[in-house]
Amino acid sequence: MDAVLRALAEPNRRKILSLVRDGEKSAGEIAEAFAISRPAVSQHLKVLEEAGLVSVRKAGTRRLYLARREPLAELKAFVDAYWQEGLARLKDAAEAEQRRLSDG
Repeated sequence: MDAVLRALAEPNRRKILSLVRDGEKSAGEIAEAFAISRPAVSQHLKVLEEAGLVSVRKAGTRRLYLARREPLAELKAFVDAYWQEGLARLKDAAEAEQRRLSDG
């Protein structure tokens, strides 16, 4: 999960993931969406691939990228646990306050 968090920390990588979320795109198609150099986009794609966030398929001389949802599911479960615990504590505190007011 650490590699996923490091990869997602960079805004250009998050944008790349958005671009390839619903379908494959070539490196060239992805690079067209950015004002940075193609080698910089390639480096971002490499980081995303190493983190397991994108899959790569060769089609002739082209490399096609597609977002992988599995690593994000692990991250979502991690974050959701914090929300669930926090909401349970908030519910308990609200109920205790309600009992206190009713008994008072």
